[in-house]
Amino acid sequence: MQNKILIVDDEPHILQLLSARLKANQYQVIAASNAEQAFRAAHEEKPDLILLDIRMPGETGMSLYESLAISKSTASIPIIFITAYPQDNMRDKVLAMGAVDFIAKPFNADELLKKVKNALTPQPGSEGPHA
Repeated sequence: MQNKILIVDDEPHILQLLSARLKANQYQVIAASNAEQAFRAAHEEKPDLILLDIRMPGETGMSLYESLAISKSTASIPIIFITAYPQDNMRDKVLAMGAVDFIAKPFNADELLKKVKNALTPQPGSEGPHA
């Protein structure tokens, strides 16, 4: 069974690039260009992982993350934040919030795939990403 990944980014070329890379590596991809689409897709599609841009027009990735975290049906979905504006403390901040990882744009494709695989691999003592 293919893992399902929701990509949330307001930049069409980033959505296309991430989608192509993930599909080429046998992942099923759902794309959303804003927080409202992403919130709906997360609840309807139940992805195994979310790649979430931090800065988007309107609702930010951070506020979307908080909304997903308090929803019973999406709280256990692992999230990797992605941003083109990495501040020195941003990685620590998102990891402290509960994100599983952080990727700075421009990203290395091999590093991206490694982080996705790690996020989808069950950790010792858990039953998988939706445990």
